[in-house]
Amino acid sequence: MENRVPSLLVGGIAAALVTAAMPSATLLAQGRTAPFTVVETGRGFDRLQAAVDMIGEGKGTIAIVAGRHKQCGVQSAGEIAYLAAEPGKAIFDGVACEGKAALVLRGRAAEVSGLVFQNIAVPDYNGAGIRLERGRLTVAQSWFRDSQQGILTGDDPGGQLVVDRSTFSRLGTCEGAGGCAHSIYTGDYAQVRVTRSRFEEGRGGHYLKSRARHVDVASSSFDDARGKGTNYMIDLPEGAAGQISNNWFVQGRDKENHSAFIAVAAEGKERSSAGLAILGNDARFAPGVDRSSAFVADWSGDALTVGENALAPGLERLERR
Repeated sequence: MENRVPSLLVGGIAAALVTAAMPSATLLAQGRTAPFTVVETGRGFDRLQAAVDMIGEGKGTIAIVAGRHKQCGVQSAGEIAYLAAEPGKAIFDGVACEGKAALVLRGRAAEVSGLVFQNIAVPDYNGAGIRLERGRLTVAQSWFRDSQQGILTGDDPGGQLVVDRSTFSRLGTCEGAGGCAHSIYTGDYAQVRVTRSRFEEGRGGHYLKSRARHVDVASSSFDDARGKGTNYMIDLPEGAAGQISNNWFVQGRDKENHSAFIAVAAEGKERSSAGLAILGNDARFAPGVDRSSAFVADWSGDALTVGENALAPGLERLERR
C-alpha cells in the first residue's frame, strides 16, 4: 500500500504535533528521576494527578519515564502534553480514573505521545486508554491494547481529535448491556482525523465508529484477519463529510456482521454525507475467507464519491440500503 497522506491533512497534523516532536534523548538528558516531571518547572512527582494539578488551568508538559504505571489521571482544565521519555516504554496498565479511563480529559486541550495503554476494564465495559470528554486532543505514536476501548469521546461540537502513527490491538467488546465498545468511538465532534495508524485483532464492535461531522481517515490499516466477533471497519452511524483514502482493509472470518467494510448513516441521517470521498483504498478478505460483502453500505441516499478502489472479488463497490 502506498503510504500517502492527502495534502489537506498534512498542515493540520504538523501543527498539532509540534510538542510531540521533542526528542526523547532531550528528556533523558535532563536527568529526571521522578516518574512524572513538569518539564517547564523541572519539578518531579510520584503521582500523575499531582503533576496534572500543578499545571491546573495553565499550559504545560509532563514527561513520563519508562516503566509500568499503575495509576491514572484526570485533567479538568488547561492544556497538557503527556510525553513518554522513551516512546513505547511508558505504560499505563490496568487502572482507570472515575471508572472511565487511564487518562480522563476535559480541559481545553491535550497531547499524548509515545505512551502505551493496556488492560483497562471497568464494570460498564467502557474502559478506555483515553476518555476525551471535551476539548482538543492529538495522539501520536501511541499504543492501545487489550482493553475494552482504545479512545472514547463524549460530545463536543467544537472539538477535534487527531490520531497519527498509533496502534490499536485487541480492543472492543459487545458484552455490556449498553451496547458495544470499539477501538475508537467518538461522539458529536467537529472533526476526527486518523492517519498512518493500525487497527488489528478486534474483539467486538467496530474498529472506528464516529459521530463526528467531518471525518478524515488516511494511510491506515484495518487488519481483521484475527478479529473475533467484529463488525464494520469504519462506521459513520449518522453520516459525515470528509474522506476515507489510501487505507488497507482485510475482513476476517469471525464476524458478528460481515455485510460491509464501511457503513454510512446506518443509525439515521443526522447530517449530510454528500461528497464524502472514498478512494484509493485496498480492500480484501483474509486468506481462506470466501464470501460476498459491500465495500461501502450507504443508508443516507446522499451523493457519495466512491472513486477508484482496489476491491477483491466478492466485494460490491457501493450498496444502497
